[in-house]
Amino acid sequence: MTRRAWELERDMRESAILVDRRVNPSSWSQQTGGNLGQDETMRMLWRSRVPGSGAPECLYLEAAQSMESQGYDESAAVSLIPLALKALDEQDTPRLRVLTGHYLSALFSAPRDRDFPYLTYARPESWEDVSGLLPDTSWHTSEPARASDEQTLSGWIGQLAGGAFGTAIEGYTGSRIAQVYGDVRSYVTAPETMNDDVVYELALLDACDAHGRDVSSVDIADEWLRQIPFGWSAEWVALQNLRAGIMPPTSGTYRNPFSDWIGVQMRAMVCGMLAPARPMEAARLAYLDGIVSHSAGGVYGGMYAAALTALAYVQDDPRQLVKEALSCIPQGTEYSAVVRECLEVMSHETSPDGPLAWLRSRFEQYNWIHAYPNIVADMLALWYGEGDMTQSFSLLAQCGLDVDCNAGLVGNVLGIMGGVPSSWAEPIGDCLETYVPGKERLSIRTLAKSTSAVSKVLLS
Repeated sequence: MTRRAWELERDMRESAILVDRRVNPSSWSQQTGGNLGQDETMRMLWRSRVPGSGAPECLYLEAAQSMESQGYDESAAVSLIPLALKALDEQDTPRLRVLTGHYLSALFSAPRDRDFPYLTYARPESWEDVSGLLPDTSWHTSEPARASDEQTLSGWIGQLAGGAFGTAIEGYTGSRIAQVYGDVRSYVTAPETMNDDVVYELALLDACDAHGRDVSSVDIADEWLRQIPFGWSAEWVALQNLRAGIMPPTSGTYRNPFSDWIGVQMRAMVCGMLAPARPMEAARLAYLDGIVSHSAGGVYGGMYAAALTALAYVQDDPRQLVKEALSCIPQGTEYSAVVRECLEVMSHETSPDGPLAWLRSRFEQYNWIHAYPNIVADMLALWYGEGDMTQSFSLLAQCGLDVDCNAGLVGNVLGIMGGVPSSWAEPIGDCLETYVPGKERLSIRTLAKSTSAVSKVLLS
């Protein structure tokens, strides 16, 4: 009997031997996927390693896993995976091309169980529909004087510190991380600010700077085409769609098995910094950005992350923060149900141990980059971290999963709320490195000033 994709991916993740970044460099400097030929790209999608941590990846396998979580029967596609990997090992590229074509055909023609729980939840398909499922949030509309440019700077530093902390350990289980590094409470190696998360925030900033409050999803997509040479998972699919002339929102849905993954959730903090103390405006911006590459839970995750960030300007209690932000995502959706379920679990547990065990079992079938388990990790870190960045990051390392994206969100929120401790800020300095041509090295202080300036135009 063919094993399910999530079982194969789980086995790969749990058996992965962690690459010790204290003695092995990252591969970000070799990340030139935008220049790869078709065969090289195909091979990379069958087998690669996460640039920052060296964790194993098989994106084609993970595509089937993701579609399983949406109710598709991917057994026919999954049966071809061992054959494709054998062809890859034997360097039989012609056979691998044939198998890849049949794999993708089976992947996207798989039958779907119409009674699958995923399909029983609300899935609003436009901003008007989304707005209709939001509770009354009129009390969120003021902009208190407390929201400051210094908070925005601390938000950026906290996000980049969290990303640098997590990029060296992402893609592994919490137990694997602990086996090598123990209780991780600092950078495990000299921090790097380069990753594939922040480049989308820079594109959104430029779109908002050019178009103001009238910015559209197509405007944001244009900046992706103009600036971003390469993406991964949902963003990679979206970029291929955009280059083929498929514009938002279809760019986020067409043949995109990763549409519920973390991509918007990992990059929506800039929306909160553009709308400090205005969580609904932050959520609106995240929606416009999100539908370029995602749909449904992937987009709602961005709205929640944006609201968390916006509310951090005026909220001192991380526990209250995760509760209040729930009102900024459409109710009746599966994403809102996951957030409510997590709040219920945490409300009955004084220690994080029980919720951590619940996270591992409850989301066992979900990919490590999926939005659901990762937002739960963020919520656990904020709930039990008591506002302490080091403790919160330690909890995220125990969760495993997409640690750099999660620590980026948590670091941004806590940086805005209370600043960034010098032990996390000083190693970062004032330099953000990216793979965007013309933006290879940016001043973080200048970036924060630009964010505040664009924010003032948006909110004027």
